[in-house]
Amino acid sequence: MFHRLAARSLRSVSASASASNSSSKCHKVNFQSKRFLNLHEYQSSAIMEQAGVNVPFGIAAHSVEEAVAAANQIGDEEVVIKSQILAGGRGLGAFTNGLQGGVHIIKTSEVEEYASKMLGGTLVTKQSGPAGKPVNTLLIAKKMALARECYFSIIMDRASQGALIIASAEGGTSIEDLAESNPEKIIQVPVDLQRGITEADIETIVNGLEVAADNKAAAGEQIRALFNLFVEKDCTMVEVNPLAVDFDGNLLAADAKIGFDDNASFRQKDIFAQRDFTQEDSREVAATKHDLNYIGLEGDIGCMVNGAGLAMATMDIISMKGGTPANFLDVGGSATTEQITAAFEIITADPAVKAILVNIFGGIMRCDVIAQGIIEASKTLELKIPVVVRLEGTKVNEGKKMLNESGLQLISANDLDDAAEKAVAAIA
Repeated sequence: MFHRLAARSLRSVSASASASNSSSKCHKVNFQSKRFLNLHEYQSSAIMEQAGVNVPFGIAAHSVEEAVAAANQIGDEEVVIKSQILAGGRGLGAFTNGLQGGVHIIKTSEVEEYASKMLGGTLVTKQSGPAGKPVNTLLIAKKMALARECYFSIIMDRASQGALIIASAEGGTSIEDLAESNPEKIIQVPVDLQRGITEADIETIVNGLEVAADNKAAAGEQIRALFNLFVEKDCTMVEVNPLAVDFDGNLLAADAKIGFDDNASFRQKDIFAQRDFTQEDSREVAATKHDLNYIGLEGDIGCMVNGAGLAMATMDIISMKGGTPANFLDVGGSATTEQITAAFEIITADPAVKAILVNIFGGIMRCDVIAQGIIEASKTLELKIPVVVRLEGTKVNEGKKMLNESGLQLISANDLDDAAEKAVAAIA
């Protein structure tokens, strides 16, 4: 499992530390960080509703006609129209076509106009990355009368090795600013997953949310429902931002964001069937289909390595030699020739890649299998860029012989330092 954990760790940072010498460069992730499976708001809201959480009435629309029909079904003079993308900051984002904001309160008569501008557009937010995300779905929701907005989330906490509930009586879209300016207003309650959430935990959270005395019991049930959802659905995160309070004092999940542990996909098949591939890097999607671990970076030297630790070391050494890695790609310990070919296809799909460094240490993985994959990929893809190959370990002599006799213009390297130097020199 280490290679998966390392890949997730790499996703969670926007840039790695630069190497020790002054000529090295950062290798920065070129798409927004993520961890495990994420769902859209309308999907998360449906799951919350099934778990007994109060959510606003809303209808997902995939076309302008569906959006108009949804607004008419709600039947109010005004509705809320929300872009559905897997990135935060939608309300303050901007479409590349000039429309400001991905969330609007509008008249029902304006739904057709707004839906036409939003559907099929690209929304750029502070969390989407500069390329933005495509909007293929809208959530048409009933406008709610809200007294105030709070914040609530449950995440996995490494320090306590359990769940951590984070809540604040103040929140909404400004929760990040509040955490910086008034951290004392944010409460944190660790929960032992073996014991489960206790009445004392719930009381601390409800008091922290400043719920009125008459509503504390009902609010406690909402907190318990959210925690049960977190556990039963194998979540890595449940975030309600804002957790709203209506004028009757009831808690309402006015927004919903849930992340799921992909190691539990066999238990949560219905949830994982809802994955939206259009929101993800197409190369990573292709890698997943071939059981490869791939993450795109902002460099020009493609990397194909077996083993997450070796892959990360390879990226660091490339940086130390003055280059910039274009990706993290771990083919694992039992890759087939077909997977190796697929790996080359994914790497070369990045137009920024000017050279490829193959670094294989054959333990479980055999060097002759890697060599065969390199040969087939080179011929199939008609590679025009330099390919530096360093092989060591099981069947290394056989692998090197196959490469030498292939007739391909490959650059052989003796060790990792040599390979990195040759890869950097090849594009200098």
